[in-house]
Amino acid sequence: MSLHTAKFEFSLFGINTYVVYDEDTRECAIIDPGMMGIEEENAMKNFIRRENLKVRHLINTHLHIDHAVGNRFVENEYGVPVSANKADEPLLQRIREQAEMFGIREKVHVTDIGRFLKDGDEIQIGNGRLKVLQVPGHSQGSIALYAEPEGIVFSGDALFAGSVGRTDLPGGNHQQLIRSIREKLLTLPLSVIVYPGHGEPTTIGKELRSNPFLQ
Repeated sequence: MSLHTAKFEFSLFGINTYVVYDEDTRECAIIDPGMMGIEEENAMKNFIRRENLKVRHLINTHLHIDHAVGNRFVENEYGVPVSANKADEPLLQRIREQAEMFGIREKVHVTDIGRFLKDGDEIQIGNGRLKVLQVPGHSQGSIALYAEPEGIVFSGDALFAGSVGRTDLPGGNHQQLIRSIREKLLTLPLSVIVYPGHGEPTTIGKELRSNPFLQ
């Protein structure tokens, strides 16, 4: 196995931000940067510095504010562009409107997508790779990131332990989400560990057996 994962829980949203890194080359990707404020930004900077990591990618599984509030910080600090699916571009353009709902408009800055990710794309991280799986439904541009040799998938807000993503937000579609999960995630090996956008990890097998939304 080449890729290793570190998990942070950030901000008032309780968002899981992941740093995925190659142990040999020390290259890494930051997935869904949810840091908001100096303390959380310093936690990320200190980890990157302590582990001697080189940030090569900034990836958003989707562009709701909780998953993208730290984009500008990562862009400025490490000089990497946002990578996300084009279908979520309207969410990014309206991120200040999203921020107003939570009274944090002053903490959010509009960024652009520098690299559009689509189904089947592969993101190289040192000697490891993440494969892009499009899983629309929570948002139209939702993606998951699958590392086959490591047996892990980052599901964003598509699939959680015992639940699935909400679909009452703009761009949400419940039937589409369930179809995405069944076709793109539940077809992975049962032993694959699922790292969701919120909450604790689970496995594909466990969700296939017991997730009440998928029975």
